[in-house]
Amino acid sequence: MEEPKYRIRALHTPDTVTVYQAYRPEIGLPAARDGRFPATWKRDRMTWIKPSFLWMMYRCGWAAKEGQETVLAVEITREGFEWALRHACLSHYARGFHPDQASWKRQLKQAPARVQWDPERDLHLRPLPYRSLQLGLSGEASRRYADEWTVSVTDVTPLAHDVHALVRAGDPASAARLLPREEPYPAPAGLLDHLRAENAAIGPVLPV
Repeated sequence: MEEPKYRIRALHTPDTVTVYQAYRPEIGLPAARDGRFPATWKRDRMTWIKPSFLWMMYRCGWAAKEGQETVLAVEITREGFEWALRHACLSHYARGFHPDQASWKRQLKQAPARVQWDPERDLHLRPLPYRSLQLGLSGEASRRYADEWTVSVTDVTPLAHDVHALVRAGDPASAARLLPREEPYPAPAGLLDHLRAENAAIGPVLPV
């Protein structure tokens, strides 16, 4: 079956959903050790979470980019994840989807979360013809993410290195078997209606 252009694919359970982030070791290692973000993690800045492991690999260069050497799998509550989506705004203006640019700017300023849809990636990090969700959290959403929604934090940097090594060795089949099992997320009806602009242009790649 053809993959729809906008759909959340994620590792999830009945109660949680796993998202990925990459940090420098001074942040990532304590977070994984303690199962929560340390006090040095800035709760007042925007943070971007990604349900797609391969999009995270594209963003952090298989955990090789400076400042992104530690990849975290952060398991959060589905309740929190869906709260963020309900309160999110698209990160870029879409003509014909938003009433006008001024109203979109007002929404963007007020929303504690924002969504960007970027091309999903394959094992070689090449773009696919459908999109992957990037969810930016700020203000209330960022604080709740760190202090209320987080269930567990796992260092998956070794997994990133193992998958990359198999891809480089020309064994994509073995690499694919290591990937997290990301399946369509059972979003409640209407949850994403305000976030799926069929003709929206791809926005710029945003910071982690």
